[in-house]
Amino acid sequence: MKSKFLSLVFLAVSALFSTAQAQKTIVDIAVGSTDHTTLVAAVTAAGLVETLQSKGPFTVFAPVNAAFAKLPKEVVATLLKPENKAALTKVLTYHVVAGNLDAAAVVKAITDGGGKVEVTTVSGGKLIVSLKDGKVILTDENGGVATVLVTDLKGDNGVIHVIDSVVLPK
Repeated sequence: MKSKFLSLVFLAVSALFSTAQAQKTIVDIAVGSTDHTTLVAAVTAAGLVETLQSKGPFTVFAPVNAAFAKLPKEVVATLLKPENKAALTKVLTYHVVAGNLDAAAVVKAITDGGGKVEVTTVSGGKLIVSLKDGKVILTDENGGVATVLVTDLKGDNGVIHVIDSVVLPK
Protein backbone atom coordinates (compact mmCIF):
# COMPACT_ATOMS: atom_id res chain seq x y z
CA MET A 1 0.00 0.00 0.00
CA LYS A 2 2.79 2.39 0.93
CA SER A 3 4.63 1.77 -2.36
CA LYS A 4 1.39 2.33 -4.30
CA PHE A 5 0.92 5.67 -2.51
CA LEU A 6 4.53 6.68 -3.24
CA SER A 7 4.05 5.74 -6.89
CA LEU A 8 0.96 7.96 -7.10
CA VAL A 9 2.82 10.83 -5.45
CA PHE A 10 5.72 10.37 -7.87
CA LEU A 11 3.34 10.38 -10.85
CA ALA A 12 1.58 13.52 -9.58
CA VAL A 13 4.87 15.36 -9.04
CA SER A 14 6.15 14.21 -12.46
CA ALA A 15 2.98 15.44 -14.13
CA LEU A 16 3.26 18.77 -12.32
CA PHE A 17 6.85 19.28 -13.45
CA SER A 18 6.19 18.23 -17.04
CA THR A 19 3.20 20.58 -17.20
CA ALA A 20 5.29 23.41 -15.77
CA GLN A 21 8.02 22.69 -18.33
CA ALA A 22 5.55 22.71 -21.22
CA GLN A 23 4.11 26.03 -20.03
CA LYS A 24 7.37 27.91 -20.66
CA THR A 25 7.42 30.35 -23.54
CA ILE A 26 10.51 30.94 -25.63
CA VAL A 27 11.03 34.15 -23.63
CA ASP A 28 10.98 32.17 -20.36
CA ILE A 29 13.60 29.81 -21.76
CA ALA A 30 15.85 32.70 -22.83
CA VAL A 31 15.42 34.47 -19.49
CA GLY A 32 16.51 31.27 -17.74
CA SER A 33 19.74 31.10 -19.76
CA THR A 34 22.89 32.79 -18.48
CA ASP A 35 24.19 32.68 -22.08
CA HIS A 36 21.39 34.93 -23.36
CA THR A 37 21.37 37.94 -21.01
CA THR A 38 22.29 40.36 -23.82
CA LEU A 39 19.55 38.96 -26.04
CA VAL A 40 17.00 39.25 -23.22
CA ALA A 41 18.06 42.87 -22.56
CA ALA A 42 17.72 43.66 -26.27
CA VAL A 43 14.30 41.97 -26.56
CA THR A 44 13.16 43.95 -23.51
CA ALA A 45 14.53 47.25 -24.89
CA ALA A 46 12.76 46.61 -28.21
CA GLY A 47 9.45 45.92 -26.47
CA LEU A 48 9.23 42.43 -27.98
CA VAL A 49 8.71 40.43 -24.77
CA GLU A 50 4.91 40.40 -25.03
CA THR A 51 5.02 39.50 -28.73
CA LEU A 52 7.41 36.59 -28.14
CA GLN A 53 5.26 35.36 -25.25
CA SER A 54 2.20 35.22 -27.50
CA LYS A 55 0.80 32.06 -29.05
CA GLY A 56 3.22 31.92 -31.99
CA PRO A 57 4.57 29.54 -32.97
CA PHE A 58 8.00 31.06 -33.48
CA THR A 59 11.41 29.68 -34.36
CA VAL A 60 14.11 31.84 -32.78
CA PHE A 61 17.77 31.73 -33.73
CA ALA A 62 19.13 33.04 -30.43
CA PRO A 63 22.64 34.53 -30.37
CA VAL A 64 24.65 33.86 -27.22
CA ASN A 65 26.27 36.72 -25.28
CA ALA A 66 29.59 35.99 -27.01
CA ALA A 67 27.87 36.58 -30.37
CA PHE A 68 26.92 40.11 -29.34
CA ALA A 69 30.44 40.60 -27.97
CA LYS A 70 31.78 40.02 -31.53
CA LEU A 71 29.98 43.17 -32.66
CA PRO A 72 31.67 46.52 -32.12
CA LYS A 73 30.61 47.75 -28.63
CA GLU A 74 29.27 50.98 -30.04
CA VAL A 75 26.88 49.05 -32.32
CA VAL A 76 25.22 47.26 -29.40
CA ALA A 77 25.16 50.43 -27.28
CA THR A 78 23.63 52.40 -30.16
CA LEU A 79 20.97 49.76 -30.85
CA LEU A 80 19.95 49.71 -27.17
CA LYS A 81 19.20 53.46 -27.14
CA PRO A 82 15.46 54.27 -27.05
CA GLU A 83 15.69 56.38 -30.22
CA ASN A 84 16.97 53.32 -32.13
CA LYS A 85 14.15 50.99 -31.11
CA ALA A 86 13.01 50.46 -34.73
CA ALA A 87 16.51 49.39 -35.85
CA LEU A 88 16.88 47.10 -32.82
CA THR A 89 13.48 45.57 -33.52
CA LYS A 90 14.48 44.90 -37.14
CA VAL A 91 17.70 43.15 -36.06
CA LEU A 92 15.92 41.04 -33.44
CA THR A 93 12.98 40.04 -35.64
CA TYR A 94 15.52 39.05 -38.30
CA HIS A 95 16.37 36.19 -35.89
CA VAL A 96 12.75 34.96 -35.81
CA VAL A 97 10.89 32.81 -38.33
CA ALA A 98 7.15 32.19 -38.11
CA GLY A 99 6.35 28.54 -37.38
CA ASN A 100 7.76 25.78 -35.25
CA LEU A 101 10.83 24.55 -37.14
CA ASP A 102 12.60 21.96 -35.05
CA ALA A 103 16.01 20.63 -36.10
CA ALA A 104 14.52 17.72 -38.04
CA ALA A 105 12.29 20.09 -40.07
CA VAL A 106 15.23 22.41 -40.76
CA VAL A 107 17.48 19.58 -41.99
CA LYS A 108 14.64 18.15 -44.10
CA ALA A 109 14.04 21.55 -45.71
CA ILE A 110 17.76 21.88 -46.48
CA THR A 111 17.84 18.39 -47.98
CA ASP A 112 14.65 18.99 -49.98
CA GLY A 113 16.13 22.29 -51.19
CA GLY A 114 19.20 20.60 -52.64
CA GLY A 115 21.57 21.72 -49.90
CA LYS A 116 20.09 25.02 -48.83
CA VAL A 117 16.80 26.72 -48.14
CA GLU A 118 15.82 30.37 -47.99
CA VAL A 119 13.59 31.37 -45.08
CA THR A 120 11.76 34.63 -44.59
CA THR A 121 12.16 36.17 -41.16
CA VAL A 122 9.52 38.05 -39.22
CA SER A 123 11.30 41.29 -40.19
CA GLY A 124 10.72 40.41 -43.86
CA GLY A 125 14.38 39.68 -44.53
CA LYS A 126 15.85 36.47 -45.90
CA LEU A 127 18.26 33.95 -44.36
CA ILE A 128 19.93 31.13 -46.27
CA VAL A 129 20.04 27.96 -44.18
CA SER A 130 22.50 25.25 -45.20
CA LEU A 131 24.66 22.44 -43.87
CA LYS A 132 28.44 22.59 -43.58
CA ASP A 133 30.43 19.77 -42.02
CA GLY A 134 27.24 18.41 -40.49
CA LYS A 135 26.30 21.73 -38.85
CA VAL A 136 23.42 24.03 -39.70
CA ILE A 137 24.68 27.39 -40.97
CA LEU A 138 22.75 30.64 -41.36
CA THR A 139 23.93 33.17 -43.94
CA ASP A 140 22.48 36.65 -43.64
CA GLU A 141 21.78 39.19 -46.38
CA ASN A 142 25.25 40.69 -45.92
CA GLY A 143 27.12 37.39 -46.22
CA GLY A 144 27.57 37.07 -42.44
CA VAL A 145 27.51 33.52 -41.11
CA ALA A 146 26.25 31.98 -37.88
CA THR A 147 26.52 28.35 -36.80
CA VAL A 148 23.78 26.63 -34.84
CA LEU A 149 25.30 25.40 -31.57
CA VAL A 150 22.27 23.94 -29.77
CA THR A 151 18.92 22.90 -31.24
CA ASP A 152 15.38 22.29 -30.13
CA LEU A 153 14.96 24.23 -26.89
CA LYS A 154 11.20 23.83 -27.00
CA GLY A 155 8.65 26.11 -25.43
CA ASP A 156 4.90 26.00 -25.66
CA ASN A 157 4.93 28.71 -28.35
CA GLY A 158 7.91 27.67 -30.42
CA VAL A 159 11.50 26.53 -30.48
CA ILE A 160 14.90 28.14 -29.94
CA HIS A 161 18.10 27.24 -31.76
CA VAL A 162 21.22 28.77 -30.20
CA ILE A 163 23.65 30.45 -32.63
CA ASP A 164 27.23 31.71 -32.29
CA SER A 165 26.91 35.01 -34.19
CA VAL A 166 24.41 37.79 -34.67
CA VAL A 167 22.91 37.76 -38.17
CA LEU A 168 22.15 41.18 -39.65
CA PRO A 169 19.60 42.34 -42.20
CA LYS A 170 20.47 44.75 -45.02
